[in-house]
Amino acid sequence: MNCQSAMEAIRTGATALGIELGSTRIKAVLIDESHQVLATGAFSWENRLENGLWTYRLEDAVAGLQASFADLAADVQAKYGLPLTTVGALGISGMMHGYIALDANGQQLSPFLTWRNTNTGAAADTLTELFQFNVPMRWSISHLYQMILCDAAHVPQICALTTLAGYIHSLLTGRRVIGVGEASGMFPIDPATGSYDAAMLEKFSALVAGRNYPWTIQQILPQVLSAGADAGCLTAEGAKLLDPTGTLQPGIPMVPPEGDAGTGMVATNAVASGTGNVSAGTSIFSMVVLQKNLSKLYRDIDMVATPGGLPVAMVHCNNGSSELDAWMRMFREILEVSGADASNLYTDLFNKSLEGEADCGGILLYNYIAGEHITGVSEGRPLLVRKPENKLSLANFMRSQICGTMASLALGNRILQAEQVQIRQLTGHGGLFKTPGVAQRYLAAAMNSPVTVMTTAGEGGPYGMAVLAAYRAHAQDMPLESYLQNVVFRDAESVTVAPTEEEVAGFSRYLESYRKGLALEHCALENIQ
Repeated sequence: MNCQSAMEAIRTGATALGIELGSTRIKAVLIDESHQVLATGAFSWENRLENGLWTYRLEDAVAGLQASFADLAADVQAKYGLPLTTVGALGISGMMHGYIALDANGQQLSPFLTWRNTNTGAAADTLTELFQFNVPMRWSISHLYQMILCDAAHVPQICALTTLAGYIHSLLTGRRVIGVGEASGMFPIDPATGSYDAAMLEKFSALVAGRNYPWTIQQILPQVLSAGADAGCLTAEGAKLLDPTGTLQPGIPMVPPEGDAGTGMVATNAVASGTGNVSAGTSIFSMVVLQKNLSKLYRDIDMVATPGGLPVAMVHCNNGSSELDAWMRMFREILEVSGADASNLYTDLFNKSLEGEADCGGILLYNYIAGEHITGVSEGRPLLVRKPENKLSLANFMRSQICGTMASLALGNRILQAEQVQIRQLTGHGGLFKTPGVAQRYLAAAMNSPVTVMTTAGEGGPYGMAVLAAYRAHAQDMPLESYLQNVVFRDAESVTVAPTEEEVAGFSRYLESYRKGLALEHCALENIQ
């Protein structure tokens, strides 16, 4: 699209806007009707460890939302000389799972608990046994039941339970709704109805019946909507909250709020059966759309849904790139102290890793900033270990850093391989894939599958949310998977890397050493307090 066409699209609102509240950035992406990115805006933030629990302050979420939109509006003004007064449709996404409990006045009752917390083991175990369905520790229902088990004082006052995306959406629209993909991280979804599993709702109600709460689980969960559904409009109050300057006008159609897992699937054209994607950021997870049900319940496999409601096997790991980023910050500091140029640090060191040995030379890197349920580690203890004879080179170190971000993921996906789940297309997205042909290559070896990266890989979830906003105008004409395949990504540029036998064998050796070395993580947890 040329500049004049882009200006006309912005003037007339022939656009779609996605804003995603990710774990380290709140990012806004504006696209045109051909799904090309017109402008972006961003705001950086970090989670807090308070009283042993990972959280963000909701006032920081609102401030970050405003800052990312202001940055987007400034980008539009700088590129096209126009104020951003409206868009064709708007969608909000955010980190899946977690716990936001609100009272009758919409006031927060307890700290926002994120997906990163692993204090809900007792609740998750009880609910998994009760439902005969894997309920992970980070799901909203696990957090709620853990609060009940702990007799938290605020529980009787709960009038609404939601996620970060659902909370922001309600501030902007006044409606308490949620997308089916995001809802599947709150409570189990019945694929036949596209809403919460009715039998499991009844089981939960019976479980807590003796406590005589003034609410039922059906009342406090948000209404579930599928992709493209009418999720309200931006109210005057919502417009003022999003853009305190008053430039943005109310009345913009909004789509169901979604989780970052769902938007990642959309951004990588991975919502059809037999497709999958790996999202790599602060956390790392794989999503594989199933063609048939798994043979049994697995505690390491989460059954969730696409934004269109199809069943998905998810392997979620709490620890992604945070430890890698910490090391990179130290390297940057070293370069700055020495007066060297650090502008290409990530690209240079990622490419250097390609010179490393296929098994990382025996160097093991455990990136556990937080606990990791896949490997049974309850708290974070980052760890680097090697035998004296292993070659500690920069190339091997960096290769182990990158492979370490996907090691726990690979362990979880061995289950799907044993179940003979077929993946005809696996796509990677997120910041880890910004340097071409590096993390993509290691992921191919880890998954023993070709991995595709699209040119929009760096935009990731916010772009996927913008596409979901654009889909609202087409939802009556075609299912989401057809819209993505035949419209959005019809001419998309991508690069596919197939694994080599040598690198698959090398990663397998690395992973076996990694698995055996997990005893060191447990030892560190016991002895480093």
